[in-house]
Amino acid sequence: MGFLDLFRVGKIKKENEALKQKLQLLHADEYFQISERLDKMNQEISDNNSILFKQREEISSLSAQQQKLDKQVTTQANKLSRYKELYRSVEYALDTFLSSNIPYNNCRLNPHDKSDFDCLAPSVILQLHSMDVKELRKAYKDNEKQIDKLLSLYESRYTTKANKSIYSLMVIALRAELQNILYNLKYEKLEKSIDDVHSVTTKYLKIAGEGNQSIAGTLTKFVGEIEYLFINAVKIEYNYYVKKEQARQEQMALKEQMRQEAEERKALELERKKIEKEESKYVAEIEKVKTSLEQASSSEEVDKLKAKILELQQQLSGVAVKKEEITNPQNGKAGNVYIISNLGSFGKDVFKIGMTRRLDPQDRVNELGNASVPFKFDVHSFIFSKDAVGLEKKMHNMLNEQRLNKVNLRKEFFKVNIDDLERLVLSIDPTAEFNKTMLAEEFRQSAELDIPLSSATNPEIRTSDILHTLWGDYEMPDPYTVCLFKGPRNNLRKL
Repeated sequence: MGFLDLFRVGKIKKENEALKQKLQLLHADEYFQISERLDKMNQEISDNNSILFKQREEISSLSAQQQKLDKQVTTQANKLSRYKELYRSVEYALDTFLSSNIPYNNCRLNPHDKSDFDCLAPSVILQLHSMDVKELRKAYKDNEKQIDKLLSLYESRYTTKANKSIYSLMVIALRAELQNILYNLKYEKLEKSIDDVHSVTTKYLKIAGEGNQSIAGTLTKFVGEIEYLFINAVKIEYNYYVKKEQARQEQMALKEQMRQEAEERKALELERKKIEKEESKYVAEIEKVKTSLEQASSSEEVDKLKAKILELQQQLSGVAVKKEEITNPQNGKAGNVYIISNLGSFGKDVFKIGMTRRLDPQDRVNELGNASVPFKFDVHSFIFSKDAVGLEKKMHNMLNEQRLNKVNLRKEFFKVNIDDLERLVLSIDPTAEFNKTMLAEEFRQSAELDIPLSSATNPEIRTSDILHTLWGDYEMPDPYTVCLFKGPRNNLRKL
């Protein structure tokens, strides 16, 4: 290597050192480190995406399997439901008929019963009301399948032509009887219709007793099973009338709500006019004082008039607040949802949940506690809402299972534990106040008056004897001198 080459190597080394220094100044090392880390992260993202893709494919496959299994579960559940109904019908027949000793030899039909067989088959197939409701239609068809299955099962047990004829005639007649019962079914007549089914099956048991004794037992079991399914048919059809009554009650409730809203709007309008009149009075007085202020000559008089204006403006602000309180209910659905109880009238854990738009919701509660109930209502909570109608409906839906009257929805009474009710209220509105105490003052005072009083010592009553009251068990004082005029706990010692 010549001198010139050595010179070049040295020069290159110096240039490299200079470049390294420049790179350090530019934080090139950090750049390369970050670039390397970024490459690794991109690789990790790519790997994770591959894993995610495989997991999504697996989820999709599992979802398809789940759907398939859900269908199988639904199918098996439907089969189980049908088997349960079949089991119940057999159990019903065994409990109702085979456990009793029916004297077939003494069974005789009267001429009126025999005349029913002049026309065994119905000439017109009854169009059931339950067919107009999807869920009822499905339930009725499922019950009909159970009936058809039962009829087919028993038909196969008869081998002779005569016995098959007897069975076929009985089936035709029983179906006609069921149609007649369903045709005469009315609201609040469910028990009568079920009794009619019992009467029909009893009649056909008599027919079985008069016929061939070799098949009497089988026919008895058949009638028992068919009775259960006939009662099911009656209950399903009756649900239509229940739903119809519910719709009627809902319409009545809507009309009642509209009537109450009209009355409340009228009352609010009168109150609004009254407040506007009061507002105009304060405005006029302020203008009058301002005019006097312009004409005032002394500082003392000016201060006095300014103080008067300030007082009137404060009073005007109070009127404006009242006006705003009235305007809100008038312009929308604002109001109060109330929760009240009446221990003496309805017992423990029974609450009424309603809504009112009145400025003072207590007025509505007082109205409800009129002569229609023996005692006044206790208020547990007032919940203000800009959509009181929606809030009331929401609470009714949440407590639908605890509703006492499930037909007449205008009866807004619910049986629910007071602690559960409090949690429900606070979950809806954490700021709402809830009073758990059931005062029932009138009821308790009335109960106290029914307790016999004694002002003399009774030697037959020991100190250990217990006084049972509505508020708990208390030990008798000694001597036995009890005065309850001041309350149930007076002169009583809690156990």
